[in-house]
Amino acid sequence: MRASHTAGAVSVTFDEPNLVSHAGLVPLLRLADRAGLHDAADQRIRLPDTAGSAGANPGAKITSIVAGMLTGGDSIDDLDAIRHGALPELFTGIRAPSTVGTFLRGFTWGNVRQLDAVARGTLIGLAGATPLLPGADSYAFLDVDSTVKRVYGYAKQGADYGYTRVRGLHPLLATVSTPLAAPVITATRLRRGSAGSAKGAASFVAEAITGARAAGVSGTLVARMDSAFYSHAVIATCRRHDVRFSITVRMDRAIRRAIAAIDPDSWVAIRYPHALYDEDTGQWISDAEIAEISYTAFASRRKAERVTVRLVVRRVKDRDVPERQGELFTAWRYHAFVTDSPVELVQVEHQHREHAIIEQVNADLKDSALAHLPSGSFTANAVWLACAAIAHNITRAAGCLASMFHAKARTGTVRRHLVAVPGRIARRARRIIVRLPVNWPHRAVFDGLFAATHAPP
Repeated sequence: MRASHTAGAVSVTFDEPNLVSHAGLVPLLRLADRAGLHDAADQRIRLPDTAGSAGANPGAKITSIVAGMLTGGDSIDDLDAIRHGALPELFTGIRAPSTVGTFLRGFTWGNVRQLDAVARGTLIGLAGATPLLPGADSYAFLDVDSTVKRVYGYAKQGADYGYTRVRGLHPLLATVSTPLAAPVITATRLRRGSAGSAKGAASFVAEAITGARAAGVSGTLVARMDSAFYSHAVIATCRRHDVRFSITVRMDRAIRRAIAAIDPDSWVAIRYPHALYDEDTGQWISDAEIAEISYTAFASRRKAERVTVRLVVRRVKDRDVPERQGELFTAWRYHAFVTDSPVELVQVEHQHREHAIIEQVNADLKDSALAHLPSGSFTANAVWLACAAIAHNITRAAGCLASMFHAKARTGTVRRHLVAVPGRIARRARRIIVRLPVNWPHRAVFDGLFAATHAPP
């Protein structure tokens, strides 16, 4: 592919007032409005009197932040993308980045919690307006994880070195998904960079469970977490809310003794990378095997606080043996988790490994709105995190309305296919018509999304 004209034969000028670069914002913001984002923010968020005029019209400002994130913005200055060309003709209440920045810095931690309630209400609205969580009335997974977001500069409140030895902030994230649906974010919480992974985990898990239930998860809910969240408080929270749990455990002496007590004949080979299926025996020939044993967790606590669980163990052949040395016996590496799920062994182990799906959400956020935590104010960055979660969920809901492919595609793919659509507005009979490119490769799914968001609810 080459330029069709010689250098100097083409020139550019920025003088067309009727063009837009992100026509896909029209159906997405219609969807956000139907989910109640603007009205909920106006009703719930009450900035202190010291914020002055910056605290007025919170619905317009929160929606402006989310709209900028939907276009791929990852800093406050990037929010200016929603003010160019003819976009002010299509939307009302657009706020400038400077206004939004002042608004963010006016938040207290109590206001952040108000925004968390707005985010939860928006997820409930999206779940009611779109097929966001199919199968949630039968089975769903709640995944909880922490991630370190690296920051730069010494003016960031709360930034510190944590277990990764990276200077940053340490958010908690919870997602809900089903076997048929990609994960959406049900709760977020920003913490200092030096915070331990499990700091505030029990209350956060309770909040995430409440959000998942309110979003329509009426069937069995399984909470999956890594070993940092293995604690009596977290498991007690799950049991109190009638939620199953599947939590990785640390390989301490009690766990090693339990593993040593497993019957050698009870190990079962599983489908794993490089595994082969033997059709004659109907079994897998694999480098990984699994087994389980009954285990009493927190045995040092009072009798009433001890929990009898299934200890499920996966062992994988250790490949760190020098080739010239050979093996006198097979060396194994062990990975264990505790669960109260009634599902049979092979399936419950496979479900636990799929907890890694939350890492895709972390990567997705860091590739979009969470590429930066743009303010020096800790609470402003907490607001930014909550808005990033709202934008992620709106994008996911739009993908569900568009097509089966976009329902599970990365949010970056949804933005390229359905949001970043160039257009030109025209007026006819007091109506605005957005004229889009001919032969746009995703025209059919865009038409479906537009029709779904503009039809009567």
